[in-house]
Amino acid sequence: MPNLGIISMWQPKMPNISLLRVDKSCTVVDMVASVDVGVDCEKEEENTLIEGDEGFGESFVEQIWPPWGNVANYKDLDIEPSPTPSDFWCLAEPIRNGQPDDGLRVFEFLKTKKITTGHTYSLVLKAIANSQGSDTALEMLMEMLEECEVKKDFDAIAYNTMITVCGKVNNGVETERIWRSMKANGCCPTRVTYCLLISNFVHCSQNELALDAYSEMVQDGFEPGNDTKQAIISVCTKEGKWNLALSVFQDMLKGGLKPNLIACNALINSLAKAGEVKLAFEVFDITTSLGHSPDAYTWNALLGALYNADRHDDVLQLFDSIKRDQGSQLNLHLYNTALMSCSKLGSWDRALQILWQMEAFGLSVPTASYNLVISACEIARKPKVALQVYEHMVHQKCNPDTFTHLSLLRACIWGSLWEEVEEILNWAEPNVSLYNAVIQGMYLRGKIDSAKNLYTKMREHGLQPDGKTRAMMLQNLSKNSTRHRRSWSLGYRGRHRQKMK
Repeated sequence: MPNLGIISMWQPKMPNISLLRVDKSCTVVDMVASVDVGVDCEKEEENTLIEGDEGFGESFVEQIWPPWGNVANYKDLDIEPSPTPSDFWCLAEPIRNGQPDDGLRVFEFLKTKKITTGHTYSLVLKAIANSQGSDTALEMLMEMLEECEVKKDFDAIAYNTMITVCGKVNNGVETERIWRSMKANGCCPTRVTYCLLISNFVHCSQNELALDAYSEMVQDGFEPGNDTKQAIISVCTKEGKWNLALSVFQDMLKGGLKPNLIACNALINSLAKAGEVKLAFEVFDITTSLGHSPDAYTWNALLGALYNADRHDDVLQLFDSIKRDQGSQLNLHLYNTALMSCSKLGSWDRALQILWQMEAFGLSVPTASYNLVISACEIARKPKVALQVYEHMVHQKCNPDTFTHLSLLRACIWGSLWEEVEEILNWAEPNVSLYNAVIQGMYLRGKIDSAKNLYTKMREHGLQPDGKTRAMMLQNLSKNSTRHRRSWSLGYRGRHRQKMK
Protein backbone atom coordinates (compact mmCIF):
# COMPACT_ATOMS: atom_id res chain seq x y z
CA MET A 1 0.00 0.00 0.00
CA PRO A 2 1.33 3.56 -0.75
CA ASN A 3 2.53 5.63 2.12
CA LEU A 4 0.06 7.88 3.91
CA GLY A 5 1.35 11.08 2.39
CA ILE A 6 0.63 9.88 -1.14
CA ILE A 7 -2.74 8.46 -0.22
CA SER A 8 -3.93 11.76 1.19
CA MET A 9 -3.46 13.41 -2.23
CA TRP A 10 -4.90 10.61 -4.36
CA GLN A 11 -8.32 10.69 -6.05
CA PRO A 12 -9.80 7.83 -8.09
CA LYS A 13 -10.92 8.16 -11.70
CA MET A 14 -14.70 8.40 -11.71
CA PRO A 15 -17.70 9.67 -13.70
CA ASN A 16 -18.76 13.26 -13.45
CA ILE A 17 -20.65 13.14 -10.18
CA SER A 18 -20.91 15.41 -7.18
CA LEU A 19 -18.29 15.13 -4.46
CA LEU A 20 -18.68 14.94 -0.72
CA ARG A 21 -15.96 15.85 1.76
CA VAL A 22 -15.79 13.39 4.62
CA ASP A 23 -16.33 14.99 7.99
CA LYS A 24 -13.31 14.73 10.28
CA SER A 25 -15.49 13.31 13.01
CA CYS A 26 -15.80 10.13 10.94
CA THR A 27 -12.67 8.49 12.22
CA VAL A 28 -11.67 4.91 11.92
CA VAL A 29 -11.86 4.54 15.70
CA ASP A 30 -15.64 4.18 15.61
CA MET A 31 -15.57 1.66 12.82
CA VAL A 32 -13.56 -1.15 14.29
CA ALA A 33 -13.57 -2.98 17.55
CA SER A 34 -13.41 -0.70 20.55
CA VAL A 35 -12.27 -1.79 23.96
CA ASP A 36 -15.09 -0.76 26.27
CA VAL A 37 -15.71 -3.79 28.41
CA GLY A 38 -14.41 -4.65 31.83
CA VAL A 39 -10.71 -4.24 32.15
CA ASP A 40 -9.71 -1.32 29.92
CA CYS A 41 -6.84 -2.07 27.60
CA GLU A 42 -3.97 0.35 27.73
CA LYS A 43 -3.59 3.26 25.33
CA GLU A 44 -1.03 1.54 23.20
CA GLU A 45 -3.40 -1.42 22.91
CA GLU A 46 -6.17 0.83 21.68
CA ASN A 47 -3.87 2.32 19.07
CA THR A 48 -2.93 -1.13 17.83
CA LEU A 49 -6.56 -2.12 17.59
CA ILE A 50 -7.57 1.04 15.79
CA GLU A 51 -4.78 1.12 13.26
CA GLY A 52 -4.41 -2.61 12.71
CA ASP A 53 -2.49 -3.76 9.70
CA GLU A 54 -3.87 -1.08 7.43
CA GLY A 55 -2.25 1.80 9.30
CA PHE A 56 -4.83 4.50 8.51
CA GLY A 57 -3.60 7.82 9.86
CA GLU A 58 -4.95 11.33 10.36
CA SER A 59 -4.33 12.28 6.74
CA PHE A 60 -6.81 9.64 5.71
CA VAL A 61 -9.83 11.74 6.67
CA GLU A 62 -8.62 14.73 4.59
CA GLN A 63 -9.46 13.01 1.31
CA ILE A 64 -12.39 13.77 -0.93
CA TRP A 65 -14.51 10.73 -1.69
CA PRO A 66 -17.48 9.99 -3.95
CA PRO A 67 -20.95 10.21 -2.35
CA TRP A 68 -22.69 7.01 -1.25
CA GLY A 69 -25.60 7.64 -3.63
CA ASN A 70 -23.61 6.55 -6.70
CA VAL A 71 -22.36 3.19 -5.51
CA ALA A 72 -24.00 1.58 -8.53
CA ASN A 73 -21.36 3.23 -10.75
CA TYR A 74 -18.50 2.04 -8.54
CA LYS A 75 -17.98 -1.15 -10.53
CA ASP A 76 -17.39 0.90 -13.70
CA LEU A 77 -14.51 2.90 -12.21
CA ASP A 78 -11.05 2.31 -13.54
CA ILE A 79 -9.58 1.02 -10.27
CA GLU A 80 -7.35 -1.91 -9.54
CA PRO A 81 -9.22 -4.73 -7.75
CA SER A 82 -7.42 -4.29 -4.43
CA PRO A 83 -8.71 -2.80 -1.17
CA THR A 84 -8.39 0.97 -1.02
CA PRO A 85 -9.42 3.59 1.52
CA SER A 86 -12.35 4.53 -0.74
CA ASP A 87 -13.62 0.94 -0.56
CA PHE A 88 -13.51 1.14 3.19
CA TRP A 89 -15.37 4.46 3.29
CA CYS A 90 -18.02 3.34 0.84
CA LEU A 91 -18.77 0.57 3.29
CA ALA A 92 -18.42 2.73 6.38
CA GLU A 93 -20.61 5.66 5.37
CA PRO A 94 -24.00 3.89 5.17
CA ILE A 95 -23.26 1.98 8.38
CA ARG A 96 -22.41 5.21 10.19
CA ASN A 97 -25.57 6.79 8.81
CA GLY A 98 -27.78 4.01 10.16
CA GLN A 99 -28.19 2.17 6.86
CA PRO A 100 -26.83 -1.32 7.60
CA ASP A 101 -28.70 -2.91 4.70
CA ASP A 102 -26.97 -0.63 2.20
CA GLY A 103 -23.70 -1.38 3.91
CA LEU A 104 -24.30 -5.12 3.53
CA ARG A 105 -24.89 -4.67 -0.20
CA VAL A 106 -21.52 -2.94 -0.51
CA PHE A 107 -20.00 -5.71 1.59
CA GLU A 108 -21.34 -8.39 -0.78
CA PHE A 109 -19.95 -6.40 -3.73
CA LEU A 110 -16.52 -6.24 -2.10
CA LYS A 111 -16.64 -9.99 -1.43
CA THR A 112 -17.49 -10.60 -5.09
CA LYS A 113 -14.48 -8.55 -6.15
CA LYS A 114 -12.37 -10.35 -3.54
CA ILE A 115 -11.11 -7.08 -2.10
CA THR A 116 -12.18 -7.57 1.52
CA THR A 117 -9.82 -7.21 4.49
CA GLY A 118 -9.99 -7.85 8.19
CA HIS A 119 -11.19 -4.27 8.62
CA THR A 120 -14.08 -4.98 6.26
CA TYR A 121 -15.32 -7.92 8.28
CA SER A 122 -14.76 -6.09 11.53
CA LEU A 123 -16.88 -3.16 10.38
CA VAL A 124 -19.73 -5.35 9.11
CA LEU A 125 -19.83 -7.60 12.18
CA LYS A 126 -19.90 -4.63 14.50
CA ALA A 127 -22.71 -3.03 12.48
CA ILE A 128 -24.74 -6.25 12.60
CA ALA A 129 -24.20 -6.54 16.35
CA ASN A 130 -25.35 -2.95 16.88
CA SER A 131 -28.41 -3.21 14.66
CA GLN A 132 -29.53 -6.84 15.05
CA GLY A 133 -27.87 -8.05 18.22
CA SER A 134 -24.88 -10.12 19.20
CA ASP A 135 -26.51 -13.47 18.40
CA THR A 136 -27.05 -12.49 14.76
CA ALA A 137 -23.48 -11.23 14.52
CA LEU A 138 -22.20 -14.52 15.94
CA GLU A 139 -24.24 -16.51 13.42
CA MET A 140 -22.83 -14.37 10.62
CA LEU A 141 -19.30 -14.90 11.97
CA MET A 142 -19.64 -18.68 11.92
CA GLU A 143 -21.05 -18.60 8.39
CA MET A 144 -18.13 -16.44 7.27
CA LEU A 145 -15.56 -18.77 8.79
CA GLU A 146 -16.97 -21.69 6.80
CA GLU A 147 -15.87 -19.95 3.58
CA CYS A 148 -12.23 -20.60 2.75
CA GLU A 149 -11.65 -17.20 1.13
CA VAL A 150 -13.19 -15.37 4.05
CA LYS A 151 -11.23 -17.42 6.58
CA LYS A 152 -8.04 -16.38 4.81
CA ASP A 153 -8.88 -12.66 5.08
CA PHE A 154 -9.90 -12.82 8.72
CA ASP A 155 -7.29 -11.22 10.95
CA ALA A 156 -6.96 -10.49 14.65
CA ILE A 157 -8.90 -7.22 14.32
CA ALA A 158 -12.00 -9.03 13.08
CA TYR A 159 -11.76 -11.60 15.86
CA ASN A 160 -11.16 -8.87 18.44
CA THR A 161 -14.31 -7.11 17.27
CA MET A 162 -16.42 -10.19 17.98
CA ILE A 163 -14.73 -10.83 21.31
CA THR A 164 -15.67 -7.25 22.22
CA VAL A 165 -19.25 -7.87 21.10
CA CYS A 166 -19.41 -10.94 23.35
CA GLY A 167 -17.97 -8.94 26.22
CA LYS A 168 -20.75 -6.37 26.03
CA VAL A 169 -23.35 -9.08 26.73
CA ASN A 170 -21.13 -11.12 29.12
CA ASN A 171 -21.13 -14.13 26.82
CA GLY A 172 -18.17 -16.13 28.06
CA VAL A 173 -19.13 -19.30 26.19
CA GLU A 174 -19.00 -17.65 22.77
CA THR A 175 -15.84 -15.77 23.77
CA GLU A 176 -14.12 -19.09 24.35
CA ARG A 177 -15.53 -20.46 21.09
CA ILE A 178 -14.13 -17.52 19.11
CA TRP A 179 -10.77 -17.89 20.84
CA ARG A 180 -10.56 -21.59 19.93
CA SER A 181 -11.67 -20.86 16.36
CA MET A 182 -9.05 -18.13 16.05
CA LYS A 183 -6.26 -20.51 17.01
CA ALA A 184 -7.65 -23.34 14.88
CA ASN A 185 -7.63 -21.07 11.82
CA GLY A 186 -4.01 -20.10 12.37
CA CYS A 187 -4.68 -16.49 13.39
CA CYS A 188 -2.23 -15.38 16.06
CA PRO A 189 -3.82 -13.50 18.99
CA THR A 190 -2.49 -10.02 19.66
CA ARG A 191 -1.90 -8.29 22.96
CA VAL A 192 -5.34 -6.70 22.61
CA THR A 193 -6.89 -10.13 22.02
CA TYR A 194 -5.56 -11.44 25.30
CA CYS A 195 -6.65 -8.31 27.19
CA LEU A 196 -10.17 -8.70 25.81
CA LEU A 197 -10.26 -12.42 26.57
CA ILE A 198 -9.15 -11.91 30.17
CA SER A 199 -11.64 -9.09 30.62
CA ASN A 200 -14.55 -11.17 29.27
CA PHE A 201 -13.69 -14.26 31.27
CA VAL A 202 -13.28 -12.27 34.50
CA HIS A 203 -16.67 -10.62 34.05
CA CYS A 204 -18.28 -14.00 33.30
CA SER A 205 -16.65 -15.61 36.36
CA GLN A 206 -14.80 -18.08 34.14
CA ASN A 207 -11.68 -17.78 36.23
CA GLU A 208 -9.82 -20.81 34.89
CA LEU A 209 -10.16 -19.54 31.32
CA ALA A 210 -8.95 -16.11 32.41
CA LEU A 211 -5.86 -17.71 33.93
CA ASP A 212 -5.34 -19.80 30.76
CA ALA A 213 -5.50 -16.67 28.59
CA TYR A 214 -3.06 -14.88 30.89
CA SER A 215 -0.65 -17.81 30.76
CA GLU A 216 -0.74 -17.88 26.95
CA MET A 217 -0.30 -14.12 26.82
CA VAL A 218 2.92 -14.32 28.84
CA GLN A 219 4.17 -17.37 26.89
CA ASP A 220 3.62 -15.49 23.61
CA GLY A 221 5.90 -12.73 24.84
CA PHE A 222 3.28 -10.04 25.50
CA GLU A 223 3.62 -7.87 28.59
CA PRO A 224 0.26 -7.56 30.39
CA GLY A 225 -0.71 -4.06 31.41
CA ASN A 226 -1.72 -2.70 34.78
CA ASP A 227 -5.45 -3.41 34.47
CA THR A 228 -4.89 -6.93 33.20
CA LYS A 229 -2.55 -7.82 36.04
CA GLN A 230 -4.93 -6.38 38.62
CA ALA A 231 -7.75 -8.47 37.16
CA ILE A 232 -5.58 -11.60 37.41
CA ILE A 233 -4.81 -10.88 41.07
CA SER A 234 -8.55 -10.74 41.71
CA VAL A 235 -9.06 -14.04 39.87
CA CYS A 236 -6.26 -15.71 41.82
CA THR A 237 -7.90 -14.62 45.06
CA LYS A 238 -11.16 -16.31 44.08
CA GLU A 239 -9.35 -19.48 43.01
CA GLY A 240 -7.10 -19.62 46.07
CA LYS A 241 -3.93 -19.26 43.96
CA TRP A 242 -2.15 -16.89 46.30
CA ASN A 243 1.31 -17.83 44.96
CA LEU A 244 0.42 -16.62 41.47
CA ALA A 245 -1.32 -13.52 42.83
CA LEU A 246 1.79 -12.63 44.83
CA SER A 247 4.03 -13.22 41.81
CA VAL A 248 1.92 -10.94 39.61
CA PHE A 249 1.90 -8.31 42.37
CA GLN A 250 5.69 -8.43 42.61
CA ASP A 251 6.01 -8.17 38.81
CA MET A 252 3.90 -5.03 38.89
CA LEU A 253 6.14 -3.44 41.49
CA LYS A 254 9.31 -4.40 39.60
CA GLY A 255 7.86 -2.93 36.41
CA GLY A 256 7.09 0.38 38.06
CA LEU A 257 3.35 -0.20 38.06
CA LYS A 258 1.17 0.80 40.98
CA PRO A 259 -1.44 -1.77 42.04
CA ASN A 260 -4.67 -0.13 43.12
CA LEU A 261 -6.21 -0.61 46.55
CA ILE A 262 -8.66 -3.22 45.27
CA ALA A 263 -5.82 -5.42 44.01
CA CYS A 264 -3.89 -4.96 47.25
CA ASN A 265 -6.94 -5.89 49.32
CA ALA A 266 -7.57 -8.94 47.15
CA LEU A 267 -4.01 -10.16 47.65
CA ILE A 268 -4.11 -9.53 51.42
CA ASN A 269 -7.38 -11.45 51.62
CA SER A 270 -5.94 -14.33 49.58
CA LEU A 271 -2.89 -14.56 51.84
CA ALA A 272 -5.09 -14.35 54.92
CA LYS A 273 -7.21 -17.30 53.81
CA ALA A 274 -4.02 -19.29 53.12
CA GLY A 275 -2.73 -18.61 56.63
CA GLU A 276 0.18 -16.49 55.35
CA VAL A 277 -0.16 -13.87 58.06
CA LYS A 278 3.35 -12.45 57.78
CA LEU A 279 3.07 -12.01 54.01
CA ALA A 280 -0.36 -10.43 54.41
CA PHE A 281 1.05 -7.75 56.71
CA GLU A 282 4.05 -7.22 54.40
CA VAL A 283 1.66 -6.53 51.51
CA PHE A 284 -0.25 -4.19 53.84
CA ASP A 285 2.96 -2.23 54.49
CA ILE A 286 3.55 -1.98 50.72
CA THR A 287 -0.04 -0.83 50.26
CA THR A 288 0.42 2.09 52.62
CA SER A 289 3.83 2.92 51.10
CA LEU A 290 2.10 3.23 47.70
CA GLY A 291 -0.04 6.00 49.18
CA HIS A 292 -3.24 3.98 49.58
CA SER A 293 -5.38 4.58 52.66
CA PRO A 294 -6.61 1.28 54.11
CA ASP A 295 -10.38 0.86 53.97
CA ALA A 296 -12.80 -1.48 55.73
CA TYR A 297 -11.93 -4.31 53.31
CA THR A 298 -8.25 -3.98 54.18
CA TRP A 299 -8.89 -4.16 57.91
CA ASN A 300 -11.35 -7.01 57.53
CA ALA A 301 -8.74 -9.04 55.62
CA LEU A 302 -6.06 -8.39 58.25
CA LEU A 303 -8.36 -9.20 61.17
CA GLY A 304 -9.41 -12.35 59.31
CA ALA A 305 -5.76 -13.35 58.88
CA LEU A 306 -5.13 -13.07 62.61
CA TYR A 307 -8.37 -14.84 63.51
CA ASN A 308 -7.66 -17.77 61.18
CA ALA A 309 -4.23 -18.08 62.79
CA ASP A 310 -5.87 -18.31 66.25
CA ARG A 311 -4.18 -15.08 67.28
CA HIS A 312 -7.25 -13.78 69.06
CA ASP A 313 -5.44 -11.40 71.40
CA ASP A 314 -3.83 -9.79 68.35
CA VAL A 315 -7.26 -9.50 66.75
CA LEU A 316 -8.55 -7.48 69.69
CA GLN A 317 -5.38 -5.39 69.79
CA LEU A 318 -5.65 -4.51 66.08
CA PHE A 319 -9.37 -3.83 66.50
CA ASP A 320 -8.62 -1.33 69.28
CA SER A 321 -6.03 0.32 67.04
CA ILE A 322 -8.55 0.67 64.19
CA LYS A 323 -11.18 2.05 66.55
CA ARG A 324 -8.70 4.57 67.95
CA ASP A 325 -7.15 5.79 64.69
CA GLN A 326 -9.81 5.11 62.04
CA GLY A 327 -13.09 4.71 63.87
CA SER A 328 -15.08 5.68 60.80
CA GLN A 329 -13.88 2.51 59.06
CA LEU A 330 -15.54 0.23 61.60
CA ASN A 331 -18.44 -1.79 60.26
CA LEU A 332 -20.46 -4.84 61.25
CA HIS A 333 -17.91 -7.32 59.84
CA LEU A 334 -15.07 -5.83 61.89
CA TYR A 335 -17.15 -5.80 65.08
CA ASN A 336 -18.22 -9.41 64.56
CA THR A 337 -14.64 -10.55 63.96
CA ALA A 338 -13.68 -8.99 67.29
CA LEU A 339 -16.68 -10.66 68.95
CA MET A 340 -15.67 -14.01 67.48
CA SER A 341 -12.27 -13.67 69.12
CA CYS A 342 -13.95 -12.72 72.41
CA SER A 343 -16.04 -15.87 72.14
CA LYS A 344 -12.96 -18.03 71.54
CA LEU A 345 -11.19 -16.45 74.52
CA GLY A 346 -14.24 -16.51 76.78
CA SER A 347 -13.72 -12.78 77.24
CA TRP A 348 -17.30 -12.02 78.24
CA ASP A 349 -16.62 -8.54 79.67
CA ARG A 350 -14.80 -7.45 76.48
CA ALA A 351 -17.63 -8.87 74.38
CA LEU A 352 -20.17 -6.85 76.37
CA GLN A 353 -18.10 -3.70 75.90
CA ILE A 354 -17.98 -4.21 72.12
CA LEU A 355 -21.73 -4.91 72.03
CA TRP A 356 -22.51 -1.62 73.80
CA GLN A 357 -20.16 0.18 71.39
CA MET A 358 -22.02 -1.28 68.42
CA GLU A 359 -25.34 -0.05 69.76
CA ALA A 360 -23.88 3.37 70.62
CA PHE A 361 -22.41 3.58 67.10
CA GLY A 362 -25.94 3.26 65.75
CA LEU A 363 -25.51 -0.16 64.16
CA SER A 364 -28.48 -2.47 63.88
CA VAL A 365 -27.08 -5.37 65.89
CA PRO A 366 -28.11 -8.70 64.31
CA THR A 367 -28.87 -11.97 66.06
CA ALA A 368 -25.44 -13.37 65.14
CA SER A 369 -23.69 -10.65 67.16
CA TYR A 370 -25.78 -11.30 70.27
CA ASN A 371 -25.09 -15.02 69.83
CA LEU A 372 -21.34 -14.36 69.94
CA VAL A 373 -21.68 -12.41 73.20
CA ILE A 374 -23.81 -15.17 74.78
CA SER A 375 -21.27 -17.72 73.55
CA ALA A 376 -18.47 -15.78 75.29
CA CYS A 377 -20.53 -15.91 78.50
CA GLU A 378 -21.04 -19.65 78.02
CA ILE A 379 -17.30 -20.27 77.62
CA ALA A 380 -16.60 -18.13 80.70
CA ARG A 381 -19.32 -20.00 82.70
CA LYS A 382 -21.31 -16.82 83.26
CA PRO A 383 -24.90 -18.09 82.81
CA LYS A 384 -26.57 -15.19 84.64
CA VAL A 385 -24.78 -12.65 82.42
CA ALA A 386 -25.82 -14.70 79.39
CA LEU A 387 -29.46 -14.53 80.54
CA GLN A 388 -29.19 -10.75 80.91
CA VAL A 389 -27.82 -10.43 77.37
CA TYR A 390 -30.67 -12.64 76.16
CA GLU A 391 -33.28 -10.45 77.88
CA HIS A 392 -31.67 -7.33 76.41
CA MET A 393 -31.68 -8.96 72.99
CA VAL A 394 -35.42 -9.68 73.21
CA HIS A 395 -36.05 -6.16 74.53
CA GLN A 396 -34.27 -4.81 71.41
CA LYS A 397 -36.78 -6.80 69.35
CA CYS A 398 -34.04 -9.01 67.94
CA ASN A 399 -35.39 -12.51 67.39
CA PRO A 400 -33.28 -15.31 68.91
CA ASP A 401 -32.58 -18.39 66.81
CA THR A 402 -31.63 -21.99 67.53
CA PHE A 403 -27.98 -21.04 68.12
CA THR A 404 -29.06 -18.45 70.70
CA HIS A 405 -31.09 -20.99 72.66
CA LEU A 406 -28.44 -23.70 72.39
CA SER A 407 -25.69 -21.50 73.81
CA LEU A 408 -28.00 -20.16 76.52
CA LEU A 409 -29.16 -23.66 77.52
CA ARG A 410 -25.59 -24.99 77.74
CA ALA A 411 -24.60 -22.04 79.93
CA CYS A 412 -27.57 -22.65 82.26
CA ILE A 413 -26.95 -26.41 82.44
CA TRP A 414 -23.36 -25.93 83.55
CA GLY A 415 -24.58 -23.35 86.03
CA SER A 416 -27.26 -25.79 87.30
CA LEU A 417 -29.99 -23.22 86.58
CA TRP A 418 -32.61 -25.92 85.95
CA GLU A 419 -35.66 -23.68 86.29
CA GLU A 420 -34.23 -21.36 83.65
CA VAL A 421 -33.55 -24.36 81.42
CA GLU A 422 -37.19 -25.40 81.65
CA GLU A 423 -38.36 -21.85 80.93
CA ILE A 424 -36.14 -21.54 77.85
CA LEU A 425 -37.50 -24.84 76.49
CA ASN A 426 -41.03 -23.54 77.03
CA TRP A 427 -40.24 -20.22 75.28
CA ALA A 428 -38.67 -21.81 72.25
CA GLU A 429 -40.42 -23.78 69.56
CA PRO A 430 -39.94 -27.56 69.98
CA ASN A 431 -36.57 -28.27 68.40
CA VAL A 432 -34.69 -31.56 68.28
CA SER A 433 -31.30 -29.88 68.78
CA LEU A 434 -32.45 -28.16 71.96
CA TYR A 435 -33.93 -31.32 73.46
CA ASN A 436 -30.84 -33.36 72.61
CA ALA A 437 -28.55 -30.77 74.24
CA VAL A 438 -30.59 -30.57 77.43
CA ILE A 439 -31.08 -34.34 77.80
CA GLN A 440 -27.37 -34.96 77.33
CA GLY A 441 -26.52 -32.14 79.77
CA MET A 442 -28.87 -33.50 82.39
CA TYR A 443 -27.47 -36.99 82.00
CA LEU A 444 -23.89 -35.77 82.39
CA ARG A 445 -24.87 -33.72 85.44
CA GLY A 446 -26.44 -36.78 87.06
CA LYS A 447 -30.08 -35.72 86.67
CA ILE A 448 -31.12 -39.05 85.16
CA ASP A 449 -34.80 -38.92 86.09
CA SER A 450 -35.18 -35.41 84.65
CA ALA A 451 -33.44 -36.55 81.47
CA LYS A 452 -35.82 -39.53 81.16
CA ASN A 453 -38.88 -37.30 81.63
CA LEU A 454 -37.62 -34.84 79.03
CA TYR A 455 -36.87 -37.71 76.66
CA THR A 456 -40.49 -38.86 76.96
CA LYS A 457 -41.69 -35.31 76.30
CA MET A 458 -39.40 -35.11 73.28
CA ARG A 459 -40.93 -38.26 71.76
CA GLU A 460 -44.42 -36.90 72.44
CA HIS A 461 -43.53 -33.90 70.24
CA GLY A 462 -42.62 -36.35 67.48
CA LEU A 463 -38.93 -35.43 67.62
CA GLN A 464 -36.29 -38.07 66.89
CA PRO A 465 -33.30 -38.18 69.27
CA ASP A 466 -29.80 -38.24 67.85
CA GLY A 467 -27.43 -41.17 68.31
CA LYS A 468 -25.79 -39.83 71.45
CA THR A 469 -29.12 -39.20 73.23
CA ARG A 470 -30.43 -42.63 72.25
CA ALA A 471 -27.23 -44.31 73.47
CA MET A 472 -27.50 -42.55 76.84
CA MET A 473 -31.09 -43.65 77.27
CA LEU A 474 -30.32 -47.24 76.30
CA GLN A 475 -27.38 -47.30 78.68
CA ASN A 476 -29.62 -46.08 81.50
CA LEU A 477 -32.31 -48.67 80.66
CA SER A 478 -29.66 -51.40 80.64
CA LYS A 479 -28.48 -50.38 84.11
CA ASN A 480 -32.04 -50.30 85.42
CA SER A 481 -32.74 -53.70 83.90
CA THR A 482 -29.63 -55.19 85.54
CA ARG A 483 -30.56 -53.72 88.91
CA HIS A 484 -34.12 -55.03 88.50
CA ARG A 485 -32.95 -58.55 87.66
CA ARG A 486 -30.48 -58.53 90.55
CA SER A 487 -33.18 -57.35 92.94
CA TRP A 488 -35.65 -59.96 91.67
CA SER A 489 -33.02 -62.69 91.96
CA LEU A 490 -32.22 -61.82 95.58
CA GLY A 491 -35.89 -61.77 96.48
CA TYR A 492 -36.49 -65.12 94.83
CA ARG A 493 -33.63 -66.73 96.74
CA GLY A 494 -34.91 -65.40 100.04
CA ARG A 495 -38.38 -66.72 99.42
CA HIS A 496 -36.97 -70.11 98.33
CA ARG A 497 -34.95 -70.46 101.55
CA GLN A 498 -37.99 -69.71 103.64
CA LYS A 499 -39.96 -72.46 101.90
CA MET A 500 -37.13 -74.96 102.42
CA LYS A 501 -37.21 -74.24 106.13
